Parts: sequence; structure tokens; C-alpha cells
Amino acid sequence: MKETILSISGRPGLFRLVSSGRGNLIVETIDDAKKRLPAGARDRVTSLNDVSMYTDDDDAPLMDVFQNIANANDGKAVDINVKTASSKELADFMATALPNYDRDRVHQSDIKKLIQWYNILVNNGYTDFAESEAEEEEEA
Repeated sequence: MKETILSISGRPGLFRLVSSGRGNLIVETIDDAKKRLPAGARDRVTSLNDVSMYTDDDDAPLMDVFQNIANANDGKAVDINVKTASSKELADFMATALPNYDRDRVHQSDIKKLIQWYNILVNNGYTDFAESEAEEEEEA
């Protein structure tokens, strides 16, 4: 699942990889619309599996942060309105999700995007953020 969930710079929301062609990818929005569209070579496409958050020690994979959020919220969506949330609310949320996050390099916009992405995934049935043992064995 993790490799097929994508973020495209300049486009809102998250996308699921449907197929790849010559010079482009066919992606589908992760929402009720399920709209398919091409992502060309000029689009900056990033797999959520490749995204991480800055911490005081090292970087934390985004899927681990999502798992921490899911554990704290019993697998439900986060009840924070990112448009009206104060900086203290966002900082408190992030301290719960990733206690040792780097407060200098993780900005409010990063926390808002984290909440939005998590809610998109949970609201559309993507709730397994932990890497399964079978996947770990395949990588070895």
C-alpha cells in the first residue's frame, strides 16, 4: 500500500498509483470522486513511503508517525481543523504524535499537511500504517 500512495506537488490531496506509462503515471485521487489523471515528468511525485519527519536524533518515517497518530486516536480521524488551529494546538498535537520532533525544522505547515494526509487516508479506509512482518522478510 505504502508505495502506491503518492503526493503530487502543487495538487491537493493524495493519489493512488494505477499504472505507469512512457513518461507519465496514471494516478487516482484518494477520495469519493476517484478521479483519474496523468502525472507527467514535470510533476514532482513523491511516495509517502519516502517521506519522513525531522526529529532531534534522526528522521522518523512518515508511516511510523501515522501509526503513532492512529494509536493515539484509536484509528479515527484527527479532530483538529487545520484552517483554524492555533500554533499551540498544532505543537501539542505534534508532541503527542512524535514527542522528539525537531521544533526548529518542522513547521506549522508541515503539521497541517500531516493532519490532512492522515485524515484523508483514514477517511478512505487506509488504516494499516505498520509495516507487516511479511514485508520486512521480503526486503531481507
